[in-house]
Amino acid sequence: QVQLVESGGGLVQPGGSLRLSCAASGSIFSIYAMAWYRQAPEKQRELVAFITRGGVTTYADSVKGRFTISRDNAKNTVFLQMNSLKPENTAVYYCNTFPERPSWGQGSQVTVSS
Repeated sequence: QVQLVESGGGLVQPGGSLRLSCAASGSIFSIYAMAWYRQAPEKQRELVAFITRGGVTTYADSVKGRFTISRDNAKNTVFLQMNSLKPENTAVYYCNTFPERPSWGQGSQVTVSS
């Protein structure tokens, strides 16, 4: 069974930074591109960024220049460094493969508020 465990969220003031981590099952991590998604209250889940097995990255326009996705293939872990956070970045952040698979983790709550 695929397991995805996100961590690193929390409450941060506007302009602050957070780093999310996601530990993924080795069986999928070695095969798929990995991505971060987010779901804000009363909104649909959306793609934030993804990274291929070779390290090529793609970002949603709204986070370009502020967020950085990376992966450690030896540790089956994907990261999301989030800088210059804004209140509109408040959401539950999830990792998954790209394209997404049906199984999701519990997510990590990120709240940007003063």
